[in-house]
Amino acid sequence: MPHKKKKSESARETHANKAIHASTAAEMAKPRMARSARIAELNLDRARIAEQPSVTLPGTVAKIISSPRPSKPERAQIAVEGADRLYRNLRIENTLTDEHGDDAKLEKGSRVDVTVTAEPKNVNRRK
Repeated sequence: MPHKKKKSESARETHANKAIHASTAAEMAKPRMARSARIAELNLDRARIAEQPSVTLPGTVAKIISSPRPSKPERAQIAVEGADRLYRNLRIENTLTDEHGDDAKLEKGSRVDVTVTAEPKNVNRRK
């Protein structure tokens, strides 16, 4: 004798199936468009502000390296958390400007955020 399903189980399954079918129907109702056409459409949209791809990682100023010549500025070495081993330490000139336009310098142990930004046309896109 075949096993009969309870009415409450079949009602739940029917409701779930209807939700799946509705989402599939909504997706299928959209016009099909090639990836290149979608990208071209985004580029033509004047109201859209294109942002450059970027990532921000936390870091700490590991040390301040004084310059061998007085004409060159000192450098700050920043240990970037989450970067590959070879790229974990960055060295930059320790001549910065704050939000008011005044000169600022990093100090050893300071917490910093490092933002890496790429030009959109130079980004490798997955196919």
